[in-house]
Amino acid sequence: MIEQGGPSRRELLSMIGKAGGALAMYQAMTALGHAAETQFTGPPALSGARKGAKVLVLGAGLAGMLAAYELRKAGYTVQLLEYQNRPGGRNHSIRGGDSFTEVGGATQTCEFQPGNYLNPGPWRIPHHHRTLLHYCKAFGVELEPFIQLNHNAFVHSSKTFGGKPQRYKELAVDYKGHVSELLGKALNAGALDQQVTKEDKEKLIASLREWGLLDGNLSYTSGLLASSQRGYDRAPGGGVNGAPTPSKINGLSDVLDSHVWQEMGFFYNYLMQTTMFQPKGGMDMIGKGFARQISDLITYNAKVTKIAQNDKGVTATWEDLKTGKVSEAKADYCVCTIPLAVLNQLDLQVGPKMKAAIGAVPYSNLLKIGLEFKRRFWEEDYSIYGGHSFTDQQIGLISYPNFDFFKDKPAVVLGAFSGGPGGYAMAGMTPEQRIEAALAQGSVFHPAEYRKEFMNGVSWIWSRTPWILGCCASWTEASREQHYQNLVAMDGRIVLAGEHASYYGCWMEGALLSSLDAIERLHKKALAA
Repeated sequence: MIEQGGPSRRELLSMIGKAGGALAMYQAMTALGHAAETQFTGPPALSGARKGAKVLVLGAGLAGMLAAYELRKAGYTVQLLEYQNRPGGRNHSIRGGDSFTEVGGATQTCEFQPGNYLNPGPWRIPHHHRTLLHYCKAFGVELEPFIQLNHNAFVHSSKTFGGKPQRYKELAVDYKGHVSELLGKALNAGALDQQVTKEDKEKLIASLREWGLLDGNLSYTSGLLASSQRGYDRAPGGGVNGAPTPSKINGLSDVLDSHVWQEMGFFYNYLMQTTMFQPKGGMDMIGKGFARQISDLITYNAKVTKIAQNDKGVTATWEDLKTGKVSEAKADYCVCTIPLAVLNQLDLQVGPKMKAAIGAVPYSNLLKIGLEFKRRFWEEDYSIYGGHSFTDQQIGLISYPNFDFFKDKPAVVLGAFSGGPGGYAMAGMTPEQRIEAALAQGSVFHPAEYRKEFMNGVSWIWSRTPWILGCCASWTEASREQHYQNLVAMDGRIVLAGEHASYYGCWMEGALLSSLDAIERLHKKALAA
């Protein structure tokens, strides 16, 4: 579920599809963690750059750093300018001692204990993101499993079960049990004889009996059979009192009111299936791994203010944010990965078609809140190890850490991951109000522990982040049809790259695939010049 009182995921996607068409719905599905596939077949085989040819890369996010890495391998002289004092862009982790100021002037200083962090941007890597996985391996970025599906986590709806969260395993098993009973009895009564053969009917009934935990009467009922998947009131033990006590199943109406199929469907999405990964030590390990390969090429604290070009080359005017000195960087070609929301404000010498494309793509609003607790009570008191608990409140979900299991030290929970109306509402709060809202809403899952064990928290609002002014590009079918090819085409000696220049928006994989495509076309043009 997404927001309190808001549409379901299915309803939201349906509305987007009706308004913007198939591509708009696809883009929304990607942003929500649905759909999409990767096209990576291996690193580019670029070589033979003309002697002395130089490329200027703007932005040290993953797209920019990959472009610099592969272009230097091809023989180009490369210079990379980065606005921030670190590499990675949205590939970022917030740690204790970090301080940042959002649009509007609110400043936060993170107080997390050493080793703890919040990934405000990307935080998980699907197993089929082959480009990212390839370069992580090549650059020595160690990955570990990211626990996506946790049957023991919670699903919460403020309108069902008296507002009390339910274990995912209980609702999911009850849903498939009740549906299996209905379908099994319909088959057995001959209601579907025109749709299935006699042989398939027998196989279906047998499968539903087993998969849906049905008894001899094709009924889903409370008992040891259902409890073997949904859990027991008293678990099996040893000795005299070892016999388990079965749990009581939920009625069909209550299960349907919970909308648990949305969470079940979420985990079937291709992007959200196991196995998923995360870098050991924080998502910024990827940015650092890329930066190690090209550290001598990057100039940090470089604010680009103007990008000009003519038939001989490209010139970028930039200011050193530490000294205030203004300089010019010149090259034969430029790969620009500056986010569109910022690029649209610069003095940029490109044609009207690319300018229109840059201005046609808004950025989404997402926020994350990290809450540090004194102990891992979700493990010790609830037996929850990784995964997510979902809610229809503004926070959207909470996600439990996937490392340092069983450790007796403070840990950080992702206390909110929100967009849409709820995200905007929380973005309008002060940092202190956001933490309070996250504690109040997260307490539905852990009422006795959430406030008692709380230490400190930090919030990251992408729409208030000055160097991007949003989370990621939000294309519609209409805007893609009109502007996408103009955005990704080379304009003279300038080519754009980043997740905004891909059909894989909001993912690191899209940024990398875009970068590879851009430099291959740049190289081809340079050789033909």
